Amino acid sequence: MIIGAPKEIKDKEFRIAIIPAGVRDLVDSGNTVIIESGAGLGSSILDEEFAGAGARIVKDAATVFNEAEMIMKVKEPLPQEYGYMREGLILFTYLHLAPLPELTQVLLDKQVSAIAYETVRQNDGYLPLLAPMSAVAGRMSIQVGAHFLEKEAGGRGVLLGGVDGVEPGHVVILGSGTVGANAAQMAVGLGASVTVMCRNPTCLAEFKNFFQGKIYTRIANKENIEEEISRADLVIGAVLVPGATAPKLITREMLSLMQKGAVIVDVAIDQGGCVETARPTTHSDPVYEVDGIIHYCVTNMPGAVPRTSTFALTNVTLPYALDIANNGLHRAIQKDPALKKGINTYGGKLTNREVAVAQGKEFTDIDEL
Repeated sequence: MIIGAPKEIKDKEFRIAIIPAGVRDLVDSGNTVIIESGAGLGSSILDEEFAGAGARIVKDAATVFNEAEMIMKVKEPLPQEYGYMREGLILFTYLHLAPLPELTQVLLDKQVSAIAYETVRQNDGYLPLLAPMSAVAGRMSIQVGAHFLEKEAGGRGVLLGGVDGVEPGHVVILGSGTVGANAAQMAVGLGASVTVMCRNPTCLAEFKNFFQGKIYTRIANKENIEEEISRADLVIGAVLVPGATAPKLITREMLSLMQKGAVIVDVAIDQGGCVETARPTTHSDPVYEVDGIIHYCVTNMPGAVPRTSTFALTNVTLPYALDIANNGLHRAIQKDPALKKGINTYGGKLTNREVAVAQGKEFTDIDEL
């Protein structure tokens, strides 16, 4: 199979979907890999390194898209790339289609076989291709939140860890998945006061045990959320329903309960956000203010630490890419139920139920195709 990796064009997205070691594995298996020149520079990977691993370096994205049978990306295609979509193309990337009806329709109209990293799901519910980037985003959420709490950045002027004789900042984390766990680790490490909220008492008990009593836990109902955010300095939105639009746990009205200059980092923004007032932002313009509350809603947070993120991502995506390249998509999904769950569009049909519900489109079970 011919596998292509173009340069990412999303604002300040410096990751690339493959590293030289992955190129070597694909080439050694009899496949061809083409890389757009300069695509790895943001992750400090030179064209020469890719070429040394057996890749063919081409001058532009058009050549990559036109020649490749499978495109490996990091982020969803942007409108500038819609024209590259074509029937029979396999697209393997993060898609987060629920809030993107226009892109969904392009993939359906062009009959692209689109596999979303974030919906590849094992039988136990684990999301192997989302986990490493969720870990990065969870850790970064505390880092960026702490920065925007500084007065010069528009925040309350609170140091999360506090100092002797001064209470620490209070961090509220909505969600107990990978993002929430990593955010909690960072916040506890800084010495902040941390409350983790979710709807599952078992998960909260596990959190309490893991952190050895260093965090507080509460059930995420409306009353408890209102009480917690009213005293929060930093709120982390870490809610995920795989493939679906995130539930809105903080409404516009609830912002009035929060302290002026408090910060919300909505990591769930890829799936529409769990805050009613959240809208996608970029690394170039990451924050905005609503009712005195700072909102950070960057849709590709891990792109800010591309070297770490690129290698972490390739570690988990490469085995699936090898399976598809060596066996073909049809055989690969027949033998791997997790990969089958990753297919969002196939043969002009929408095969992810959550996306179909979110967009009011017709759902087709992949097994029927």
